[in-house]
Amino acid sequence: MSNPKYRDVSSGSKYLVILELFVLATTLYSTFYLNDYFSFIKNVDTPQNILAVYAISFSLVIQLSALALGLYNSKLREGIRGVMRRLLVSVAVAFFFLALINPFYGDKALSIELLAVNALASFIVIALLRTIVVRIGFFGLNKRKVLIIGAGNRASIIERRMRRDVDRQHFDLHGFVISNGDCKDTGIKNENCIDLDVPLVTYVLEHDIDEIVIANDERRNSLPVDDLFACKVKGVNIIELLDFIERETGQIAVDLIYPSWLIYSTGFASTHELRDALDWIFNASIAIVLFIFTAPIMLLTMIIMKLDEGMKAPIFYCQERVGLDGESFSIVKFRSMRVDAEKNGAQMASENDDRTTRIGHFLRKYRIDELPQIYNVLRGEMGFVGPRPERPEFVQGLIKSLPYYNERHNVKPGLTGWAQLKYPYGASEADSLEKLKFDLYYIKHRSFQLDLLILIRTVEIVLFGKGR
Repeated sequence: MSNPKYRDVSSGSKYLVILELFVLATTLYSTFYLNDYFSFIKNVDTPQNILAVYAISFSLVIQLSALALGLYNSKLREGIRGVMRRLLVSVAVAFFFLALINPFYGDKALSIELLAVNALASFIVIALLRTIVVRIGFFGLNKRKVLIIGAGNRASIIERRMRRDVDRQHFDLHGFVISNGDCKDTGIKNENCIDLDVPLVTYVLEHDIDEIVIANDERRNSLPVDDLFACKVKGVNIIELLDFIERETGQIAVDLIYPSWLIYSTGFASTHELRDALDWIFNASIAIVLFIFTAPIMLLTMIIMKLDEGMKAPIFYCQERVGLDGESFSIVKFRSMRVDAEKNGAQMASENDDRTTRIGHFLRKYRIDELPQIYNVLRGEMGFVGPRPERPEFVQGLIKSLPYYNERHNVKPGLTGWAQLKYPYGASEADSLEKLKFDLYYIKHRSFQLDLLILIRTVEIVLFGKGR
């Protein structure tokens, strides 16, 4: 059985081709007439028929290059940066092509400077258009049609965790295929369940499925291996449930991890030797700069705390925490809770904790209470980004009750982290499990780009008071 979907671009991509052809041609005409009006580049009076040839040639060469680079493939799984790189190459190819044929038009040719300005303008315009297309999901680009193999307990995590449209921005869920051995009692309740009466490969091709997620409860003698292989050959992506959840939610489903997935999975161990060697220098440099900028804020905070709670009230709060490789260290914070907050023993902080002082609510909301930890960064006990360090009283219990919890101690703790952006204060073991899923995702995908993203998002939280 054949299907034109896997030989040709989709209908949505064809509409995008027409739209971009119009946009690119219009951009060249706009560049020409704006220059003619403002005269910022000296240029000859190019006839309309030759200008039309330039517009069509430039647009078609960009689109042919984009087609060769997969930019009209509905199954392209590139992020914005990858799309931008491909667009830049396509525009550069078109510019050099026009530069080569330009001399053949003699005194009617466009100046090379104007062609360069047009190339830059075209890249900006088409990049903005592509960003909108990818973000909003026009023409079905970068959105997969997904079929789940399994309708039992493991598959139900998709129904529970990805109910909203915002959770399914990058895929359309076609349905769940009922599989032998699925636990029906805790399985899919409200989604489309499919009892196949044809071979899997036939069903997949008939319904234009882009991706198959393996999520059945029992795999022995229940997976249609031959059909899955045939689907793979036809261009359908096959992915395991854990990898699917990780990609779509930015967390690792700790409760579904099995040892072989962990062993064969990529990530976790750092391969950035230079980054590891310069880690302290990088963090200490940022800490010094941050201290210079925030010193007035910290001084004002100390004055307000003294005025609010009295001259004898302590400003700082030191507390033992567990850091890299399970080693304990003393963390320093501005005190945001009452002095007698733990008269009944250690307990986790929670959202809207009634032990928080009046100024403490403000300090927590804008993360000002964390600023003294610059001292811990300079000592090399913490980094700026990493899992938040927990207290030894809680860690020992969590290691026993939560699988892989101790793995979060394989990297330095941080002032901010992926879990802090994605999840509020945790006041229970269940909350700690949810935060662990994000912490393990960070450890697996740890990179300069991810650290930068977390720092930028943290600045947004601080500036707009989104702290929880």
